[in-house]
Amino acid sequence: KLSLPFWDPLPMKVVAVADVDAFLADPSSAEARTTCDDVARSLLQTGIVFLRDSRVSEAEASAFLDMLEDYFAQDAEAKRADERPELHYQVGTTPEHVEMPICKSDGECLDRIAKLSDENKPLEIRGADPKWRFFWRIGGRPGKSAFEDLNAEPVVPAAFPEWTPTMNNWGNKMLQSVSACAQMAAIGFGLEHDAFTNLMHMGPHLLAPTGSDLSKHTATDVPLAGWHNDLNLLTIHGRSRYPGLYAWLSDGTKMAVSIPTGCLLVQAGQQMEWLTGGAVQAGMHEVVVNQGTLNAAERARQMGRPVWRISST
Repeated sequence: KLSLPFWDPLPMKVVAVADVDAFLADPSSAEARTTCDDVARSLLQTGIVFLRDSRVSEAEASAFLDMLEDYFAQDAEAKRADERPELHYQVGTTPEHVEMPICKSDGECLDRIAKLSDENKPLEIRGADPKWRFFWRIGGRPGKSAFEDLNAEPVVPAAFPEWTPTMNNWGNKMLQSVSACAQMAAIGFGLEHDAFTNLMHMGPHLLAPTGSDLSKHTATDVPLAGWHNDLNLLTIHGRSRYPGLYAWLSDGTKMAVSIPTGCLLVQAGQQMEWLTGGAVQAGMHEVVVNQGTLNAAERARQMGRPVWRISST
């Protein structure tokens, strides 16, 4: 089975690249302490950090992306069997034009956009996002919970016998990495190493890949995921096969994101902003169609692969 190459231009230079292996090998070492300081500084200054974690392989990322491309390339009716609107789409698939970016109508968010310089403004949000999504729970569940929607039974697509092991494998690798990042950030902030991970224990962690159909979205400057930040503590992304992800640093600078080879991207969410009293800002980001996106779609088409942009999130 053909696997597409990852998009791999020059990496961003202003965001720290943290070596998770050094931290796991000996958290008390000078190298690990420096890494923790780098993670904390990068989150404070930019809201973003790259993780280099040898436990996460490119082969595993490719298996995950291949399966999600094939899943989203199914016709809409096949995917609608996996919808759970009665659970507010908190498990299974969310169809296109359901998720509405908060910045479409939130006054504070619109004020932030207005204050940005023209070169740092996001694309105009035209309505609900044209992307699909799939929510898959990762990690343990509490024995009792007042939030049944957040702990519902998983949805397993009928046509994919490899679904559960593939999603669990990739999801657990991502959760391992982001948990290590939370520990390193805590140490770098001068807190106990488990200050954040204690709060994460038994939380409703989500593997939440999105899929955007690039056979339909063939013009540039189309927002696939409008400008927003995330509700959670930390969002972790694997490398994409398609460019188009833009992130905003804490000073309002817009950056085209390219994740270095062998790395994952972590961006602060709203919970991190609240827990740090605003010292770390929840990172704004958007996903758009640009010329690089269309070029990658053409390469996929020539290889006989679905032209769906998957976010490994």
